Amino acid sequence: MDFLRPYSSQLLSVLRIMSGLLLLQHGTGKYLNFPVGPMNNASPTTMGGAAGLFELVGGVLIIIGLFTRPVAFILSGMTAVAYFYGHASAGFFPILNRGELAALYCFVFLSLAAAGGGAWSIDRLWSKESD
Repeated sequence: MDFLRPYSSQLLSVLRIMSGLLLLQHGTGKYLNFPVGPMNNASPTTMGGAAGLFELVGGVLIIIGLFTRPVAFILSGMTAVAYFYGHASAGFFPILNRGELAALYCFVFLSLAAAGGGAWSIDRLWSKESD
């Protein structure tokens, strides 16, 4: 699919922005009670509440593409912990232990840590880095 090759940096940014938005809603649910769900009113002293702080702050930084590589690396680790702490004990297969989202986030953020923020990121504006 060579016709998409010229847009790879822009598509990397789209992946980054959408992944950040999807992660951010976990943090806003826990701390801003939007959307309303089972994790509302999380305490920062709990494992889920601590993850909510990472989701809230890290989600915003990923969306705007600021400190993309280190933030994505930290979020990759956080979602790996979420998988092993919250899902893996329920069985081997992610589809059965309901951990496929945590596993996917882990590898998407690991990829962003390696690739950077793409064309539409603050990191790119500041460094004039070419992706």
